[in-house]
Amino acid sequence: MSRPLSDQERRKQISIRGIVGAENVAELKRGFNRHLHFTLVKDRNVATPRDYFFALAHTVRDHLVGRWIRTQQHYYERDPKRIYYLSLEFYMGRTLQNTMINLGLQNACDEAVYQLGLDIEELEEIEEDAGLGNGGLGRLAACFLDSMATLGLAAYGYGIRYEYGIFNQKIRDGWQVEEADDWLRHGNPWEKARPEYMLPVHFYGRVEHSGTGAKWVDTQVVLALPYDTPVPGYMNNTVNTMRLWSARAPNDFNLRDFNVGDYIQAVLDRNLAENISRVLYPNDNFFEGKELRLKQEYFVVAATLQDILRRFKASKFGSTDSVRTVFDSFPDQVAIQLNDTHPAMAIPELMRIFVDIEKLPWNKAWDITKRTFAYTNHTVLPEALERWPVDLVEKLLPRHLQIIYEINQRHLDHIASLFPADVDRLRRMSLIEEGGTKRINMAHLCIVGSHAVNGVAKIHSEIVRTQVFKDFAELEPEKFQNKTNGITPRRWLLLCNPGLAELIAEKIGEDYVRDLSQLAKLHDFVDDDLFIREVAKVKQENKVKFALYLEKEYKVKINPSSMFDVHVKRIHEYKRQLMNCLHIITMYNRIKRDPTKLFVPRTVIIGGKAAPGYHMAKMIIKLINAVAQVVNNDPVVGSKLKVIFLENYRVSLAEKVIPATDLSEQISTAGTEASGTGNMKFMLNGALTIGTMDGANVEMAEEAGEENLFIFGMRVEDVAELDREGYDAQQYYDRLPELKQAVDQIKSGFFSSNEPDLFKDVVNMLFHHDRFKVFADYEAYVKCQEKVSELYLVSASWGTSPGTCLPIPGKGSGTVGRWGRARRPGPRGCHLHPRGSRQNSKAWTKMVIRNIAAAGKFSSDRTIKEYARDIWHVEPSDLKIPPPNEPREVAEDGTPNGTEARA
Repeated sequence: MSRPLSDQERRKQISIRGIVGAENVAELKRGFNRHLHFTLVKDRNVATPRDYFFALAHTVRDHLVGRWIRTQQHYYERDPKRIYYLSLEFYMGRTLQNTMINLGLQNACDEAVYQLGLDIEELEEIEEDAGLGNGGLGRLAACFLDSMATLGLAAYGYGIRYEYGIFNQKIRDGWQVEEADDWLRHGNPWEKARPEYMLPVHFYGRVEHSGTGAKWVDTQVVLALPYDTPVPGYMNNTVNTMRLWSARAPNDFNLRDFNVGDYIQAVLDRNLAENISRVLYPNDNFFEGKELRLKQEYFVVAATLQDILRRFKASKFGSTDSVRTVFDSFPDQVAIQLNDTHPAMAIPELMRIFVDIEKLPWNKAWDITKRTFAYTNHTVLPEALERWPVDLVEKLLPRHLQIIYEINQRHLDHIASLFPADVDRLRRMSLIEEGGTKRINMAHLCIVGSHAVNGVAKIHSEIVRTQVFKDFAELEPEKFQNKTNGITPRRWLLLCNPGLAELIAEKIGEDYVRDLSQLAKLHDFVDDDLFIREVAKVKQENKVKFALYLEKEYKVKINPSSMFDVHVKRIHEYKRQLMNCLHIITMYNRIKRDPTKLFVPRTVIIGGKAAPGYHMAKMIIKLINAVAQVVNNDPVVGSKLKVIFLENYRVSLAEKVIPATDLSEQISTAGTEASGTGNMKFMLNGALTIGTMDGANVEMAEEAGEENLFIFGMRVEDVAELDREGYDAQQYYDRLPELKQAVDQIKSGFFSSNEPDLFKDVVNMLFHHDRFKVFADYEAYVKCQEKVSELYLVSASWGTSPGTCLPIPGKGSGTVGRWGRARRPGPRGCHLHPRGSRQNSKAWTKMVIRNIAAAGKFSSDRTIKEYARDIWHVEPSDLKIPPPNEPREVAEDGTPNGTEARA
């Protein structure tokens, strides 16, 4: 368990982790015991670890609530422009530690829990991940919420409260097996149900037209019950709200359709309504046109827009008007960001509200709608772009189909007026695709219905502008922008890599946590031998800790001095885990050919989930595990090469592996990865990148200098040229002996002796259907990996003598805990690092420092500032709302303290 801080450590306290004061600690202990008492009627001695976790979570939540209420009061009184971030995914992960950091309670909680005889890290491990996302898109939304709160923006995240999040992945006999993620089974201490704001959402029915306009009638109603989760900013007392909707059947659901004798069935059929928020669709970069998915997409936007309208209409503080009845100011008060096309039905839904309910003229309603919405595109892969069948939309949302047709007709009339004889242009730009099954192109709807369209990295935005939506960009070039993604440094440095966070703060001060561009000051320390050693030491401590985790979880002994070569992300052909696998086989074959040759030891770690219906992705997982089985059990290879497939990769596991990584694999085919954010997390945490010029890798190379990354392979123009010439995989196979050997081993059953033909589909795809050209980049990738090994080896010759002693967690003078301070005193012991230790790696670590110093651009704070100024037209606020223990000035607010805020 953690121990009290020494006087020297107390003096060393810096604000990034909060102050330890006797009053704070005593207050937290009182809160903890009070909540534990509420949880348990019995003796504390019978409390379970989960009871302790909930007591701690509720204690921390107590410190959120007052700030949450004050923030919402502040917004109600000042009536700022509100930002609404609509996303079908919010991949939040765990909340406890992040909340403690943002409230400045980290060390006080640590101390209080220690004094209560508990270990805070063990309690943190009990929390379930809120896995309400598949990968990058959902995690980006989570980072953006953190930044919007930190920047003082009046922002709200809106999504669905999935009862089951992204599936839990089990690996059995090398195969992925999916298990339900019942993340709510023990309850969620961070959310609050708000039944007073429950709203109706309509489906099906028919449309009646009359002199007064259109009316959507005979609909089936589903209720949307909101659950609010507080989102604290970093040390500014701002707490914004993420509101997630849960589907509920109304009391009379279907009862009118049944005789008395069918009452039981009628009640059971309530599930049909409540299934809407039951489960997250586990697809990433793939469109699945299921009716339930469309229901989910409309459900979230219909409930959200009602909520937005209610909040807009509510009287401004101090005004005599009970409601706003004029909508001219709507775009000045409301900005709605569509996170990809999933919430695209918000555009026809807002038009329906304005035209059918509020009785606005079409042109005025359309002008307000366009000025309100902005659209972020996240992919250029054709299979990922949403195209809903017209028949399905007509059945489920008949009025919306009519509105979409009207939007399309006016849009095409405008195009025809500009390009009178260009029928092909009309076809390309239509919202309705006519070939075969008529479909609605949701990206086109988003572009036409928004005032801003952005990609998420420079190269991606350029592809969007010049290729994917070229016609639209030529028509309205000012509409298209770039907003390079970012990550929150609070979770992805302070939380997951406290040793490095503290080391940086000691060198440049703690202000970098809110202004990551200050990392550039680290350039002054690139040649500082002491700083180089300290950075290398933090990395080695993280590796030792993760090696022990791997040994415990996977029963594979890992050499913590080996290079940790990590490739973690969703399993997809375009991300090219297969190319990594071929390199593993190549390294294996080289060791087997000459076991005496000097070889830089590597631990290759691959992790990620495959969509359950994605056959090839599942085969890739099986192949990686089959290769690992052979490599890890070959006595000739020994500790020179180990391969681990991380089971159930998720946010909380990313927080463990990223700080321990030496080499980050970002090897997608150029032009396919929109941005990536994992690449940024690795860069910030001191890993070097091997990658193609794709996504944000391009800008990372610009910031750090291409010489400080390991860049290889085809560029976008090379891929296009190869497409024009025709990609022939066979010629690479014939020309490259090591590639041929690796492929032949897969094909012959070397890695699947019981089923020689097991991987025939993989081999067939590589030769005949590989859109992502693995073989074309193989040679360049292997040569680049040789450069990686060379630098790692050369680096290892510098530094202290063989036998450098480092503490092992649980065995040394104490494990390295959060913020790099010693914890859990234990028996003396050390791990001997021979010459070649990462502790000694000077040249490598200098490159690491240059990367960290160049990572400032990739903060989500910077990204959100750009959205705020260029798209939402609001300014971030430096205002610090007074904390609950300080009185609010009556003159300022004009209301008694404690007035409940409006949601």
